[in-house]
Amino acid sequence: MQKNVYFETLGTASLNQLVQNGNYSKIIVLVDENTHEKCLDKFMERTPFTIDGIITIKPGEEHKNITTCNMVWQSLADFGCDRKSLLINLGGGVVTDLGGFTASTFKRGMDFVNVPTTLLSMVDAAIGGKTGIDFGVLKNQIGTITQPKLVLILQTFLETLEKRQFVSGYAEMLKHGLIAKHAHWETLKQKQLEIDADDIEASSQVKVGIVEQDPYEMGVRKKLNFGHTLGHAIESYYLEHLTKPTLLHGEAIAAGMILEGYLSHKVSGLSKVSLDEINKVVSAHFDKIDFEKDEIPIFIDLMKHDKKNTHGNINFVLLREIGNAVIDCKVSEKEIQEAFSYYMDR
Repeated sequence: MQKNVYFETLGTASLNQLVQNGNYSKIIVLVDENTHEKCLDKFMERTPFTIDGIITIKPGEEHKNITTCNMVWQSLADFGCDRKSLLINLGGGVVTDLGGFTASTFKRGMDFVNVPTTLLSMVDAAIGGKTGIDFGVLKNQIGTITQPKLVLILQTFLETLEKRQFVSGYAEMLKHGLIAKHAHWETLKQKQLEIDADDIEASSQVKVGIVEQDPYEMGVRKKLNFGHTLGHAIESYYLEHLTKPTLLHGEAIAAGMILEGYLSHKVSGLSKVSLDEINKVVSAHFDKIDFEKDEIPIFIDLMKHDKKNTHGNINFVLLREIGNAVIDCKVSEKEIQEAFSYYMDR
């Protein structure tokens, strides 16, 4: 495991040791309204050190923006924080993304710790050092790659999740199996949602192993974007249109994995049998999103703003087979249209 990702009792002891050795001028905890209510007391029970302040933000992707950052920066200043202060981000992906970004930019950088409280953040968002906020409706367009001093994963926080949020995180676990570890995919497929601490650790290990090889996403780390090129476009569109139902990150990525699974079959050699298997497993847990045909060009246009693109090209991560992904694949607009037809007609 990456040296700064810890679980349960060992993780708590490691955090306490970090604080003891860090001689921090201030220790601040960032939460959203939900984690303030459901998780803060559980966390405080495990922390013998003094907390100097709590910053609470509104929950939800729609608040992962510069306005919220301004509030957090102002609060850090009001608490008298400096470069020798520590910010502990207690929450899901929005809290760890935004908290990491505000910490990495405040006074040109202060230490931060991520304590993920959702399945999605435990296996994905809190690990790897990607911080950021949305720019308008475009996902994670502003940010840094800055590693947390420590990631503490406590499974007890999963007891606070609604089932829909839990299933959203399951999508990222499936993705880890698809891109890098066939055995993990098989385990998840057989156990379905009855996952345990070992499954969570196995999934986080996939991400940690990839990030260790390529911390700044120059090559192999791009594999983690499978399902995200189209998934982020869908998520951005739903975020912009308030008449659309709320769409969680994992729900958008689930759709993206089926769409990009189809593209994998057309472009990079994924077998029809494997495509059908991906479709079946993902569809068992995620409802189909209803698109209108006239919305597809909008999704394609949103993809052009994806931060993973270079030189005007839309770059996809596709599968050769389950457990084996390939990066920087070029796909035609016609093939993208076909993928949406497959998704809508299945």
